[in-house]
Amino acid sequence: MNRPAIEVTGVRKSYGAQTVLDGIDLRVPAGSVFALLGPNGAGKTTLITILSTLVLPDAGRVVVDGHDLETDAEGIRGVISVTGQAAAVDGVLTGEENLRMMARLAGSTPVEAKRRAAELIERFDLRDAARKRVSTYSGGMHRRLDLALSLVATPPVIFLDEPTTGLDARSRQTLWDIILDLARRGTTILLTTQYLEEADQLADRIAVLDHGVIVAEGTAAELKARVGGEVVELRDARGELVRELPTDGSVEALRTAIDELDALGAAGGAIGIRKPSLDDAFLALTGQPTASTTSTASEKEAVR
Repeated sequence: MNRPAIEVTGVRKSYGAQTVLDGIDLRVPAGSVFALLGPNGAGKTTLITILSTLVLPDAGRVVVDGHDLETDAEGIRGVISVTGQAAAVDGVLTGEENLRMMARLAGSTPVEAKRRAAELIERFDLRDAARKRVSTYSGGMHRRLDLALSLVATPPVIFLDEPTTGLDARSRQTLWDIILDLARRGTTILLTTQYLEEADQLADRIAVLDHGVIVAEGTAAELKARVGGEVVELRDARGELVRELPTDGSVEALRTAIDELDALGAAGGAIGIRKPSLDDAFLALTGQPTASTTSTASEKEAVR
């Protein structure tokens, strides 16, 4: 295994009587994509704020790229990039000006800054909006620019906190491609998301956080295997899911599940068998569905 780029040991954080993180242990190898999944309020964003030095934990140890949070927070800030859920851009400037300014702040020469801005404008499909004030951007355009800004420089470690919220399908795929390319080049990515397809496609390893505790960790395949061998589902005449039952994959278990679903008697319906998904694993581990099972309003309104 590669050396760890991120080490979290026994991290705890409370706000008043509410415990948000309750003894978190994580080890993220350098050059890997690590996904942190969890329902709203699970503590994902709190962990990111601690890792990015914005908040100190009540207990525990954090080391990022060899820098200890307790003794060298400045060192951590020098090796990370953070993208949150809200666009952190200057609305008075154009998109291109924002990118060039960020590149200059990162130490690029004017020529390098101009070149890097042009590259990111192209990658994030911002050509038509590049010379417009950011205050005129739609939510989806804001989101793409915010992500582009976080990638002006390529530090050893990048934290992406639900980065594809508000993005249309094409922009989401573009970001997935960029994440995979960064990992191939040796950058470590810690990704929080509610979209399980995102974790399934991108992550080398996944941790599921629920009520401030890591309830499971492993590869996507390992987490899916925890659900069982097969999922039997009943759909009505319109093809809509009525009910589904996980099984251990044995003939006896499959027959029992089919009999139980058949007893529901959905007129004109059909029974099918499929492999478990990461959504099944998440539901089994947390008792909650995820955003990956629904279409959000922000996705519908995202700009092209």
